[in-house]
Amino acid sequence: MTMTTKMMKTARIHEYGDTSVIRYDSVPRPRPAFGEVLLRVAATSFNPTEAALRAGLLHAFLPVDLPYTLCWDVAGTVTEVGPGAEGFAVGDRVIGRLDGGGAAAEYVRAPAALLVTAPKSVPLAHAAALPVAGLTAWQAVFEHGEVAAGQRVLVNGAGGGVGGFVTQLAQRAGAKVSATASPRSTAAVLRQGADQVIDYTAGPVGAALDGPVDTLLNLVPLSPSDAAALAPLVRPGGRIVSIATPIEPTAGTGVSTMHVVARNDVAHLAALVELVDADALGIDISESRPLTDLADVHHLSETGRIRGKVLIVP
Repeated sequence: MTMTTKMMKTARIHEYGDTSVIRYDSVPRPRPAFGEVLLRVAATSFNPTEAALRAGLLHAFLPVDLPYTLCWDVAGTVTEVGPGAEGFAVGDRVIGRLDGGGAAAEYVRAPAALLVTAPKSVPLAHAAALPVAGLTAWQAVFEHGEVAAGQRVLVNGAGGGVGGFVTQLAQRAGAKVSATASPRSTAAVLRQGADQVIDYTAGPVGAALDGPVDTLLNLVPLSPSDAAALAPLVRPGGRIVSIATPIEPTAGTGVSTMHVVARNDVAHLAALVELVDADALGIDISESRPLTDLADVHHLSETGRIRGKVLIVP
């Protein structure tokens, strides 16, 4: 008797280029290899870096094999457990960051070691917004920024997906948070705990501050002039942490500066899940779109029209 091959829908690129290279393909459903589980994907979420990957801008240090199934965030349900995979059983609801991509699909193979139990207090699909952005925020705030109670922190780019988590974590650490955002994001950034929201479209950020900050957390790409304007806002001996454009400190100030690329860390991800379930960390979902809208989401991101996290639901 011939077994019927089970198929699934995916969003893939076969070449680098603009949003038109994203194709919606039907491919055989994978089977988990050693140490892996198979997940039925509840959702993935869009991260702006994925648009750069699609365009080929990351090829030098993040090469991928084509065709490549997009998206790194995943929230899903275990449907099959491969040999040597430990810690999860069929039916478990999990989240994770898949550094090899593949989450823009109905099913995905995932190393069990990269997964943690999903938060129970939010819909499973919403938890897909947590891994990439949450890990980036956690490490920027606590590991590199060393944000602590009583400090003054400037979050540049608080309206984005990472910014929402950075603002909440810095506020939770006891810092006084000033945050830049456009008017459309002001209400959300205030809900996330910012003490001050600065409309960066209205004038220089420094003009709205009443003094220097201990730490600058930059989350957005900057022109050389904008980067140079932010550096003097940090007090002597302070810190600059950027997940985007590196920012050079003002000479002679003793300000430390670092460019951060977040690593995959399941302990940090589990800690984020605990905060969500303790109602101490909110997940800001601005939109939920079907898999076939992924190219449109890439276009919206490249034209600056995305706020918060956008879910992609297969």
